[in-house]
Amino acid sequence: MRRTSFVASVLVLVLVLTACAASQAPDATASGAPGFLLGFWHGLIAPVAFLISLFTDAVRVYAVPNLGRWYDFGFMLGIGGFSGGLFAGSRRRR
Repeated sequence: MRRTSFVASVLVLVLVLTACAASQAPDATASGAPGFLLGFWHGLIAPVAFLISLFTDAVRVYAVPNLGRWYDFGFMLGIGGFSGGLFAGSRRRR
């Protein structure tokens, strides 16, 4: 029973993240370009967006145009959440 509810929860989470996949309007200008917060969000959903981008051209992992370094910084912070962050390898194992 626990395994079924776990699988169902993961499936719902994937579907929710799929609805928020990164996409950029083709007529986006530099003034309306994504900044730090959208970079962070795109970093968080990058694994799901990558899988979707394999099957469609409407979804991209990385937004272009963006505000440059602030978007990049947010993206890297967001993507770091999946790897355990910067100090994940320095934890002591018991």
